[in-house]
Amino acid sequence: MDVLYFAWVRERIGIPREKVETSAATVADFVAELRSREERYELAFSDLTALRVAVDQKLTDFDAPLDGVREVAFFPPMTGG
Repeated sequence: MDVLYFAWVRERIGIPREKVETSAATVADFVAELRSREERYELAFSDLTALRVAVDQKLTDFDAPLDGVREVAFFPPMTGG
């Protein structure tokens, strides 16, 4: 699955995107897998209340299922002006 990182999430992890194979059932399970990889992921995902997630380009919650998903994107909340 393609994983995209935007804004400060990308800066903390150090890459804008990567392909990841996972057996995680939900986005939250997937985040737990990522956090256990390296310190940079732990830092990026340390406060999920400061993050939003999109699954196959649709905003969703961290309890969203990953079965059949092709893309997950993580980004901070948007602000308008």
